[in-house]
Amino acid sequence: MAQDAAAAESAEVAVAEETPAEEAVEDADLGVGYALDNAVLFLCAVLVLFMQAGFAMVEVGLNSAKNTINILSKNVMDLAVGALLFFFVGFGLMYPGSYGEVDNAYFAFGGSGIYDAAADRTFSPQVDWFFQAVFAATAATIVSGAVAGRMKFTAYLVYSALLTGLIYPISGYWKWGGGWLMQFGDLVDGEYTMAFQDFAGSAVVHAVGGFAGLAGAMILGPRLGRFTADGKSVPLPGHNIAFAALGVFILWVGWYGFNPGSQLAFQGTGDIDATVFIAVNTTLAAAAGAVIATALSWAMFSKPDLTMSLNGALGGLVGITACCDAFSNVWSIVVGGVAGALVVLGVIILDKAKIDDPVGAWPVHGLCGVWGCLSLGLLPNTHLESGATSLMVQLIGTVSICAWSFVTMGGLFLVLKALGMLRVTAEEETAGLDISEHGMHAYPSDAVSGGAVI
Repeated sequence: MAQDAAAAESAEVAVAEETPAEEAVEDADLGVGYALDNAVLFLCAVLVLFMQAGFAMVEVGLNSAKNTINILSKNVMDLAVGALLFFFVGFGLMYPGSYGEVDNAYFAFGGSGIYDAAADRTFSPQVDWFFQAVFAATAATIVSGAVAGRMKFTAYLVYSALLTGLIYPISGYWKWGGGWLMQFGDLVDGEYTMAFQDFAGSAVVHAVGGFAGLAGAMILGPRLGRFTADGKSVPLPGHNIAFAALGVFILWVGWYGFNPGSQLAFQGTGDIDATVFIAVNTTLAAAAGAVIATALSWAMFSKPDLTMSLNGALGGLVGITACCDAFSNVWSIVVGGVAGALVVLGVIILDKAKIDDPVGAWPVHGLCGVWGCLSLGLLPNTHLESGATSLMVQLIGTVSICAWSFVTMGGLFLVLKALGMLRVTAEEETAGLDISEHGMHAYPSDAVSGGAVI
């Protein structure tokens, strides 16, 4: 009996000792597919992060040399401030359902930090946060180019913090977090039959940034000398078009993390087929956008304008972002081509309205973001054919997200203007924000009389 008792006690100890190992085995049983999905999503997030460099180069190249450091500083802080605030606040606002039950379709907060991992998880919560955080930084940095050359650095930091910590996550929750934009049609077996469709963020990311930028540009007013007293437009050329072109190529490459990465599954045959299909649609739309923008600007202005070509490619990328999973290859070319034309027309509209947007942030990200979402309700695609959406659903979702960004950010800019915190003085703007806001020059020659880069 003593031996039996000892044996039983030893068995209990053995079981207790084996339990962590068994849990480890169970955890490891998530398998190679889990590892592959997480590894690919991580690499896609890195590509999206690299887009920050693209935005920085585009904005620097299309603006005056005397504002280079200011623009680069804003792009650095978009990412730095955005990552911290998205960790503490934004992620819990955008995906509250990952933290627990949610019963409010408009606003909810799951908690601060990153949610706990579940045993049957598809992704590591850490890589999930990383992928979503770089999207938030992208939405914020779009505005930098629209307000370049005249906004105070402190005001920009306030804007960036509010957008990444509150405004973007709330509208992101409406669509990607399971909020009210996913609740159209009939409720069948606990799921709605229709939803606002925006695959990778034509509205959720790009239009949010584009319309925030439009609000900023309108309230700030144009740069000194941008329009004459009688309203005539005076172009203020950027100082380095090579930088701008490099930035566009970087953004184009980064978009292969943005769009294909939003497939969020890569281990199955259907998943990888969808991923490369999305990549091809993304490529075709960008190419069509560049060609149409070049042809249209050439016809209108007698010369092919490289800046229009570059922004046309970006417009095609933005336009296809909402629908790269749903259109055929041929229809993707149509979507991108229309986006390229809208970029040119959008620049003209801003000129006529005397709104100064130095990099074309609103035509590219705002106008083409709207087009990308509405195209799903207008042109033949799988979502429309299956009844998963309609033109009215797409219109409601697009207008709601754009209005949310424009009104909230416009209100913030008005408050900052009333407090005297928004725009630098005329003297500071003339000297350049590099020296007036940061006390340094981007180029050594700027500090030498007669040797400045314009």
